[in-house]
Amino acid sequence: MLRTKLLTTLDRNSNIAREQKPDLVLLDWMLPLMSGIEVCRQLRRNPETREIPIVMLTARGEEGDKLRGLDSGADDYVTKPFSLSELVARMRTVLRRSGSLPGDEVLRYADIIMDLASHRVRRNGHELHLGPTEFKLLWFFLQSPGRVFSRERILDRVWGQDVSIELRTVDVHIRRLRKAINGHSDADLIRTVRSAGYALDLHK
Repeated sequence: MLRTKLLTTLDRNSNIAREQKPDLVLLDWMLPLMSGIEVCRQLRRNPETREIPIVMLTARGEEGDKLRGLDSGADDYVTKPFSLSELVARMRTVLRRSGSLPGDEVLRYADIIMDLASHRVRRNGHELHLGPTEFKLLWFFLQSPGRVFSRERILDRVWGQDVSIELRTVDVHIRRLRKAINGHSDADLIRTVRSAGYALDLHK
C-alpha cells in the first residue's frame, strides 16, 4: 500500500505546500482561483517547494496539453478518466524517482507482475519468457504506466545514449515484447501512438 504525506489541494498562494511540506502534490489543472499550470509554476519558483514531486490531473488529453503540463514543472501527467490503480502506480514511480519511496522489487500493472529479485514476469498467472532487452523494455514501461514515450526516449533509456542503434530497432523489440506478453490474453497492453511512440496502457 502507498503510504505517504499527500497534498491534494492548494490555496491561491500555495501556502499549504510550504507549511505542510508534503511528499507529493496531486494537482488538478482546473482550479477555481487559478489554473493548476500556474500553481505548478509557483511551486517550482519557490525554493521551499521546488523539489516537491507534482502529479498533474486533467481532462485535457491532447499531446500539446501534456507537454505544457510537463513543461510547467509537473513530474507526471495523468489524463481523466483513470483507474485508481494506475494513479497509485504513477505516484509511486514519481516518489521513487524523488527518493521519497524505496525501490520496489515487484512491479505490477493490470495482470502483469514483474519480480526483479527472481527476474521473472507473470501475466494472469502464466510465466512469460522474455529476452534481456524485452525484459528491460517492459521494466521501463512499468515505471510509468500510461505514459507515452517516443522512440528516441525509449532508445536512450533502454539501450543507452552512447549506443548507435537505428530507431526501427525499438519497433522490432516492441513487436517481440507484444508477442511475449500477449500470448495468454486477448488484451494488448502496448499502445501505439502514431507519430508519438508507445505506452504500456490497458485503456485504448
